[in-house]
Amino acid sequence: MPTDPLTPDDLSRTYAELLGDEPPAIELEADTTPPPPMRIIEALLFVGGSPLTANRAREILRGLSEEQFVEAITQLNHDYRRQNRPYTILFHDDGYSLTLQPRFRHTIEKLYGGVREARLSTTAVDVLALVAYRQPVTKAEVDNIRGGDSGTLLRQLVSRGLIQVAPLIGGEPNEVAYSTTPRFLEMFDLRNLDDLPKTHDLQKI
Repeated sequence: MPTDPLTPDDLSRTYAELLGDEPPAIELEADTTPPPPMRIIEALLFVGGSPLTANRAREILRGLSEEQFVEAITQLNHDYRRQNRPYTILFHDDGYSLTLQPRFRHTIEKLYGGVREARLSTTAVDVLALVAYRQPVTKAEVDNIRGGDSGTLLRQLVSRGLIQVAPLIGGEPNEVAYSTTPRFLEMFDLRNLDDLPKTHDLQKI
């Protein structure tokens, strides 16, 4: 014998009879456990910027020793190799940076364009060389050496990710200085700033 179809009110009453007046609430318990030091160090490396030094890491992670910091870097690199990750941690300028393995560097050029694709002018390369060899250097210093305004060229190099801006330690309020980035080292295949070529070599690029 056919029965009348259930209405939404019927369904609601049936649900209430089985489970109570309201559906059970799902409580999500927040994880308040702080991450281990190695993961915090990895996060600091991931953020990028200036190379991460042991002293800087210890300022953020109280109680961390320099030996523990180096051990964390070593363990992270071991894990990256074992997991066949496309990145690794390299030491340069007294600190560590997370960077792509050489065989994956073409992805940077795909994303940002290589130095050649960037079509840097001769004057832009000159400014880049000045920053590389004299960093940290202010705009006023670059202007004085070149004998002209370098603001546009400095902004172009910042936008290309080849140089970065940082507050000038010991300088006037709001005074900034320019220095090269890890991407600069990658693009020129340098391990650190000690491997910088002669200025005329930069002109060939």
